[in-house]
Amino acid sequence: MNPVAHLTPFTTLHEQVRHQALTRPGGAAFVMPGHRSTWQEYDELADHWAALLVGLGLEVGDRVGIQLPDSTAVHAALVATARAGLVAVGIGQRAGDRETAYLLRKTGARVLLTDPRHRDEPSADRVARLGDRGVEVEHHLQVQDDGTTEVRAVATGLRVEPELASTAEVAVRSLGPDDLCLLNSTSGTTGLPKCVTQFDRRWFAFSELAVAAGSLGPDEVFLGAVPAPFGFGQWTSHYAPAILGAPTVVLPKFETDAMIRLIEREQVTVLCCVSTQFRMLLNSPAARDADLSSLRVMFTGGEAVPPDRAAEFEERTGATVLQFFGSNETGALSCTTLDDPVDKRLTTAGRPIPQMALRLFDEQGRDVTATGGPGQPAGRGPLACRGYHEDDAANSDLFTPDGWMLMGDVVELDDDGYLRVVGRASDIVIRGGKNISAAQVEHEVETHPAVDLVAVVAVPDEVFGERVCAVVTLRPGVVTLELADLVAHLRQRGTSSELFPERLIVVAELPRASGGKIAKGQVVEIATATPIA
Repeated sequence: MNPVAHLTPFTTLHEQVRHQALTRPGGAAFVMPGHRSTWQEYDELADHWAALLVGLGLEVGDRVGIQLPDSTAVHAALVATARAGLVAVGIGQRAGDRETAYLLRKTGARVLLTDPRHRDEPSADRVARLGDRGVEVEHHLQVQDDGTTEVRAVATGLRVEPELASTAEVAVRSLGPDDLCLLNSTSGTTGLPKCVTQFDRRWFAFSELAVAAGSLGPDEVFLGAVPAPFGFGQWTSHYAPAILGAPTVVLPKFETDAMIRLIEREQVTVLCCVSTQFRMLLNSPAARDADLSSLRVMFTGGEAVPPDRAAEFEERTGATVLQFFGSNETGALSCTTLDDPVDKRLTTAGRPIPQMALRLFDEQGRDVTATGGPGQPAGRGPLACRGYHEDDAANSDLFTPDGWMLMGDVVELDDDGYLRVVGRASDIVIRGGKNISAAQVEHEVETHPAVDLVAVVAVPDEVFGERVCAVVTLRPGVVTLELADLVAHLRQRGTSSELFPERLIVVAELPRASGGKIAKGQVVEIATATPIA
C-alpha cells in the first residue's frame, strides 16, 4: 500500500521527480541564492548522471559516495543513484579526511562525486590523499561550475570519457520503494559515524505525517536549512517537496542572514531547521528589518527546543512552531500538530505517532510505558530504518533483544499523553557516582537571560571523577557572564544544586556537526583545553 496514495500514485522518489518534470517542467524545484532549477532540469541532470554511472561499469547495488553542498546537484545525485540501481553514501560537507575515508572504506564506495573544491583545496588533491587512508575509490566525478561533470580515474588522475548507458539499460536497474537507496551517517557529534540504512518507503510515510501535521499543500515554498544527506534534510528538502510539487530553497552553505533574505525574497511558507538555526535567526539584526510574515509553519527538532525562544519565534513571525521527536534511525516517534494547544506545542514533543508503536524502558530494561515513565523510548514501525550497515556491535545497542529500536533520550508521558524529553541516557556527567543529565543542566542554564546556546559536558576531576561544565554563547549585547551570577540565578529559580554547573566557559560560537547539531565531542575538547580560572 502506498503511504501517500492521496498525494501521489508513485512509490519511489525517482518516479515522483519524473512525474513533476512532466507535469510542471518549468516550475521551480530548487532555489539557491544565485540560481534556480526547474523540475525538468532536475530530472534531466539525474538522468544524465544515472547513464554516466552505469556507463562506468558499476553493478547494481554498488556504492557511490556523494559529498556535495545542498543544491540541485546533491538531490539529482541521490535520484541518479536510485535510477541506476546504486546505493548513495551521503557524506556531509563538513566531514574531514578521517570521517570521509572511514565512510568510503566502510561502504566500499567505487565512485566519489564532489565539487571541484572542498573547503580551501582542490578536491582532486584531497581524493588522492584519501588513498593514504586505505580508500579504493575508482573514479572521481567533479561537478563543474557550469554544471558539466568531469570524470577522472583515481589511480592515474587522468580524465575519462565514459560512454553513457541507454535509457533502457538504466530503467531495468532502478530501485524500488523498499530497496536500500542511501547510507547516511549519524551526525558525528562524538567519534566516527555509523551508517544508517535508508529506503524510500519510510520517507514517503514520514512526509505524509508532515503534510498532515502542518496541513501542507502544493502551494508551499519550503526552506530546508539542514543538508539533504542527513535524516532531517531528507524529508524536508528531498521527499516532501517533491511529493507536493513545491519548490525548496536550499543553502549550499548555511548562513543566517542569507536564510533570512531568502525567506523574504522567495516568500517561504515552511521553514525546516534545527533549534540552533532558528535561534541564530532570532539573534540576527537582519531579522528585525526583514518581512518574515510569509512563514506559516516551522518544523524543528533534532535537539532541545527552548519554549521561550519558540514562543518568541511565533510572536515575531506569525508562524506556528511544530516539532518531531525522533532520530535518523527511528524516524519520528511523536510530533506536534496545528491542532495541539499552544502550551503543549511549545513545551512538549507532542503525542506519540499512532503508526509508530512506542515503548518506554527503565534502567533495568523493564517496560514502564503504562506508568508514563520516565524511561528510554523505543519504537518500531514504518518510519524506522533497518539498523546500521554492517555494524553488529552498534545494532546490539540500537535494538532491544525483542526488536525495539532504542533512542538515547529519557522521556516521560504526561497525563494527556504528550511526550516530554527529561534527559539523555548516554549524555550524562557521573559526579561522585551520581548520574547527572547534561540535557537537564542545559535546560536550566538556558533560562538565564544572558544565555543563548549552551552545551554541558563532563570535565575530569581528581576527587569526584567528573564535574559539570557549561560552555555557553551569550545573547546579542551581553558582554560577559560569571559563574557566580549563573548559580545565583539557578538557586533563585529553585533548581536542584546537583544541576549547578561547576565550571562556566563563554565562547563566541559553539561548534556544530554536519547535521547542524552542537558537536559535543568538540565542546569536550574546548572544555578540557580551557585553563581553570
